[in-house]
Amino acid sequence: MQGLVTVFGGSGFVGGQVVRALAKRGHRVRVAVRNPNLAYRMRMLGDVGQIEVVQANVRNPDSVARAIQGAEAVINLVGVLWETGRQKFQAVHTLGARTVAEQAHAAGVGRLIQVSAIGADSQSDARYARSKGLGEEAVLKAFPGAVIVRPSIVFGPEDSFFNKFAAMAAISPALPLIGGGETRFQPVFVGDVAAAIARIVTLPSADGLIYELGGPATYSFRELLELILTETGRKRVLAPLPWGLAALIGKAGDLMAAVLPLAPPLTSDQVALLKSGDNVASAGLPGLAELGVEPTAVEAVVPAYLYRYRKGGQYAPTPAGAF
Repeated sequence: MQGLVTVFGGSGFVGGQVVRALAKRGHRVRVAVRNPNLAYRMRMLGDVGQIEVVQANVRNPDSVARAIQGAEAVINLVGVLWETGRQKFQAVHTLGARTVAEQAHAAGVGRLIQVSAIGADSQSDARYARSKGLGEEAVLKAFPGAVIVRPSIVFGPEDSFFNKFAAMAAISPALPLIGGGETRFQPVFVGDVAAAIARIVTLPSADGLIYELGGPATYSFRELLELILTETGRKRVLAPLPWGLAALIGKAGDLMAAVLPLAPPLTSDQVALLKSGDNVASAGLPGLAELGVEPTAVEAVVPAYLYRYRKGGQYAPTPAGAF
């Protein structure tokens, strides 16, 4: 069995797949999470004794140091899509990432992988993207050989994009075309992201590189909503939502996130992020191809889990035009 890899945020949507991919490649894996009692299923992703779950919080340096002890590689997947309680963008994406990098460097870890996001920019108007960009800078300062991985929106059975809008289409007569729906995305399959990260762990030539991971095709926001409606068999109005009105709705979402333990339908920062530009991989940076990972198409995976949003669920006939 290969050396120990500590994965921060390993119980999340992407993290669970990364842990599985590492286990398949023979690594011992330590999954560092805030609430170990909620991550018991992680141990079932590998052989007996191959995966352990420990408590750690990236806002607490001592707990991070304990989780890293003895690890040959560290992967930081911790991230939040909206702010709530103590889980603020700066605390998690910037200060937390810096803490992991500093402790990994102090422990003599050979490989650090910081999972960021396409669009990360320390000068961005969107707090999410700005905190991700500042996090990258902090990581590289503390651990100069760190590898940065920036995925586009990640899709899979538990994703927060296709599921979110499919659920919305099931109860709402209209879906919002934020800013006209022209922002472009390059959705990447969660299994491909996991395979890429697992390969980087032992790839000597990856030192200090930035990888941007995108799928085989790009889509406008409108095209993705149309795909969701086709797959779920729903006929809904795609209503243009100007940036100004979207920002107002986003502020209401901010208030919702502050007082309720529920995912807000939209936040002001998500509006700013959409407005900042397309979410596609840069041609000048390495990606899935350089890691030997064949990208999986949206159409090959999404229908397998969006069926549950059709009228009749799994017993509903496949809608005309669906994949």
